[in-house]
Amino acid sequence: MTAPIMTNKIGVIVDSFHVGVKEGLVKASKVGADGVQIYAVKGEMDPANLSPAARKEWKSYIESLGLEISALVGDLGGHGFQDPVQNREKIEKSKRILELGLELGTNIVTTHIGIVPADRNSRVYETMHVACEELSRFASDNNAYFAIETGPETSAHLKSFLDGLGSKGVSVNFDPANMVMVTGDDPVQGVYHLKDYIVHTHAKDGIKLGHIDPRDVYGDYGYEVELDHEKIAAMAESGSAFREVPLGEGGVDWNGYLQALNDIGYKGYLTIEREVGTNPEVDIQLAVDFLKKFRG
Repeated sequence: MTAPIMTNKIGVIVDSFHVGVKEGLVKASKVGADGVQIYAVKGEMDPANLSPAARKEWKSYIESLGLEISALVGDLGGHGFQDPVQNREKIEKSKRILELGLELGTNIVTTHIGIVPADRNSRVYETMHVACEELSRFASDNNAYFAIETGPETSAHLKSFLDGLGSKGVSVNFDPANMVMVTGDDPVQGVYHLKDYIVHTHAKDGIKLGHIDPRDVYGDYGYEVELDHEKIAAMAESGSAFREVPLGEGGVDWNGYLQALNDIGYKGYLTIEREVGTNPEVDIQLAVDFLKKFRG
């Protein structure tokens, strides 16, 4: 297959550098990224910790480095939106993160909502549906998106859930490696399944080494396991079921995947996420260089 020509901008998750936001932004600029994705759940980028003046300062600083924000990360962990007791607080926090994003220049917040149950009549499915309906309306009213990261369920099942929300304010952050590593779903076909919803993507690669229950990775309310990114990173680095690897060295068919994104007319970011390794700056530079090869 002839390599596709890629015109998408390249982003980097600032937190992947593990050096703090300000220094991470500098490093993102140095590796040649066009934009960045930033965690905005806690710490210095938590909306609750940012005054109006501080928000303007961050926006100005990011622009001074020649960068733009591809998306904010608003993943609140735990059971996603499966727990009705916690949902009110999580929905409000998610809204504040989206408002911050709009002030900083992006209309996308990526998140995990929890594994969508197979049983559409289950209480957990209904709880997630109600929460996502509210989030979708709020995002749509602001010409924005909450983008669910792929991986916990197949693309066809996720599409079915999204189709039932009534609007596209809740859409998709497409991560091909998550699909390869956990469900074994085909990212190329996944792009075509979810073509109406993809608003952001992660550039990551991985290999599936054995069977694993997605609930052990992403958590589940009924399974009494919570989503924990540090645990996922540890599993991806040395686990027996899957492993994250540099771009081009895993199970993602990059020619087919990028061609599929071209076919559906996706013009958004390919944002590099690197959750493992002892020298993230080198790995991220290699990832940027790998993607730039597709620019012809």
